Amino acid sequence: MAPPARRRRRSGYWLLAVPTIAPLLTPLYDRATPMLWGVPFFYWYQMACVLLAMLILATVHLRNRRREFDR
Repeated sequence: MAPPARRRRRSGYWLLAVPTIAPLLTPLYDRATPMLWGVPFFYWYQMACVLLAMLILATVHLRNRRREFDR
């Protein structure tokens, strides 16, 4: 009997490049305006990068965790 065809594994690790590269684009956020509730853009962009990283890391982890149990 032939082994089952292997499915191409799409783990989503490429998504981890987004929170890695976004904070490195300093010319993009090296300014004070626009302000959000009196907080300069530089600071709230950094916080948005942290939240984005948490969301992407959780997504990739849960996606790969489900695949591990499917084996």
